[in-house]
Amino acid sequence: MNRRRVLRALAGGGLALAVAPAVMLGSRPAFAGLDITQFNAWIQGVREEAATRGVSSATLDEAFKGVAFNYDVIALDQKQPESTITFVDYLARVVNDKRVAAGRDLYRQNLALLTRIGTLYGVQPRFIVALWGIESNFGAQQGDYRIVEALATLAYEGRRAEFFRKELINALEILEHHDVSAGNMLGSWAGAMGQCQFMPSSYLRFAVDADGDGKRDIWNSTADVFGSIANYLAGNDWKPDQTWGREVKLPAHLDSNLISLDIQKPLEEWKKLGLRRVDGGDLPVVHKLDASLVRPDDTTGPAYLVYGNYKAIMKWNRSTYFATAVGTLADRIEQG
Repeated sequence: MNRRRVLRALAGGGLALAVAPAVMLGSRPAFAGLDITQFNAWIQGVREEAATRGVSSATLDEAFKGVAFNYDVIALDQKQPESTITFVDYLARVVNDKRVAAGRDLYRQNLALLTRIGTLYGVQPRFIVALWGIESNFGAQQGDYRIVEALATLAYEGRRAEFFRKELINALEILEHHDVSAGNMLGSWAGAMGQCQFMPSSYLRFAVDADGDGKRDIWNSTADVFGSIANYLAGNDWKPDQTWGREVKLPAHLDSNLISLDIQKPLEEWKKLGLRRVDGGDLPVVHKLDASLVRPDDTTGPAYLVYGNYKAIMKWNRSTYFATAVGTLADRIEQG
């Protein structure tokens, strides 16, 4: 099992708080080799770089007011759990009956808005709701870390300095656009923001003002959240006339080398190789629709034939656990 894939799925599946290890937050542990005495000087360098990108002094003053090195963020980053959770267990946690029921209710409550946005972007509404549900439990678990402070801490700490410094500059550009104030720019300890948990770079590329109030508010506006999710998928080659995939039953002696997202075959070829629906029935014959075979737990557990839309979800989060859970939740919402 790929540990990194499991951790990424958990972090992106609204479960970070539920599965995080016990960490003594609020204390100030000494991290080996980490000197924070130059943190304020480092911030000055970030300010100078952001200014060359058009971020004003007023915005920078607001953004960095009260910002300090956050030990809790580093503790969480360095003490992520060694997870041995199987895909079946993960799916039971993420796509449980309570979340499915909530997703169906919210789908019905927002049907008009979802229909409008789904039609505009060419994305089936059930996938919008599924991503919303898995990323933030339908907005209930957005995180309460100040994004600028979290990103500054992670960038200064240095293990992924280039990535987090770029995201910090992106966050400052967002503040310059006045879509959100620094005090309200909240999210996870890793810098993911709002109800759809966009990193600042994703926000700049894909967040939209779907309610027409002049701001791209993925923290409070349901319309902006839905529109931003749909725009992300549409911008990553989403096909409105296709689904994501289906669970399949494998023949006893299938070549395991065929289990790969890098291998695509027409459904008819998979059928000839002996793959069947989980109930034993024949696969559907859809002309010109290629599929890849994935098995989230590599050599055990359920297997799935997946289409191009699955790969679009993988661009959101590069985890087969996550992508398969999104597709499964979307299907269960539709069934209701």
